[in-house]
Amino acid sequence: MSRFRVIALLCCCFCALSLCHAQTVMLDLPLQSQQASVMQRIGITDITVDYHRPLVSGRQIWGKTVPYDQVWRAGANENTTITFTDPVKIEGQPLDKGTYGLHMIPDENQWTVIFSKTSTAWGSFTYKQDEDALRVTVKPQASDFHEALTYDFDDVKSDSAVVTLRWEKVAVPFKVDVAVNDIVKASIPRQIRGLNRYYWESWDDAAAYFLAAKVDLDEALKDEEQSIRTEERYDNLLNKSHILDAMGRTQDAATVRNQALEKASAQQLYFYGRQLQNEKKLDEAFALYRSNAKKYPDFWTSHVGLARVYSSQGNFDQAVKEMQAALTGVPDDANRSNLENYIKRLQSKEDINR
Repeated sequence: MSRFRVIALLCCCFCALSLCHAQTVMLDLPLQSQQASVMQRIGITDITVDYHRPLVSGRQIWGKTVPYDQVWRAGANENTTITFTDPVKIEGQPLDKGTYGLHMIPDENQWTVIFSKTSTAWGSFTYKQDEDALRVTVKPQASDFHEALTYDFDDVKSDSAVVTLRWEKVAVPFKVDVAVNDIVKASIPRQIRGLNRYYWESWDDAAAYFLAAKVDLDEALKDEEQSIRTEERYDNLLNKSHILDAMGRTQDAATVRNQALEKASAQQLYFYGRQLQNEKKLDEAFALYRSNAKKYPDFWTSHVGLARVYSSQGNFDQAVKEMQAALTGVPDDANRSNLENYIKRLQSKEDINR
């Protein structure tokens, strides 16, 4: 069959389905059903839907323009596709990473969502069930009217999202779950295998992830120790102390934390004091501000720390003097504005720690 007969046949098929007017497939010209793409990242996994957006245009869509109980391209023109950069679960069923042709079988009460291993077909005209990677069934829902077919990511969470097709007054959702911690853990060795392995920040970032996720603290400690061997810093020593605390090794944690504080700059000590205040460890915070002022007596954050100490004692006049001393060394306008605001509050006898 010649190329022009194929084109003519395709155009006839499109017109018969009332999905678009006859259009050339040879030139780059505007399509009645415009192309779109939507992407959502879950953890480090990207989910991308590429599709074309047919319009309602006053037609009866469900059961007529899109027949019930027949495989439908879930869009217009060539395959609607969905791509997962890592393995996922769809409605609880496993699906490997890759790009899939997305098809659906509509029904009034239940839809079948199909992920086909063939993603380069034109619509569903050559769809074959034996090429399915996965089928799931979902319940359609009522929706606000959508003139153009739309895919959205709804109910986005740290490890899941719901992909929803909306068109006319129908919504068709299916849930995607991602094993984020497993995927990240598997990816870290690959990410650190190159030049990243020679930087303390890479190992520190990996350890911080495991600590924040509360998974595999042994691996977190191993990575943090590698960070310290690469370059010993306040940052990675302090993070190591947090890991040891999380492991219940409080005495070891205290030892490492003291090592970290010995290496800390005036600014790092101040911000650690603020962290202690946020944790309601006020005595520890104020003691740190005092020691910071002895170690770095001329640095502006040392004066801010002392101002906080005096403010907590109700000695507002001395707190104002310390804050004014901080003003003489503050490096930027944003911090200057903050300090000026603190001075106004202190002059009004307001404790700036509250």
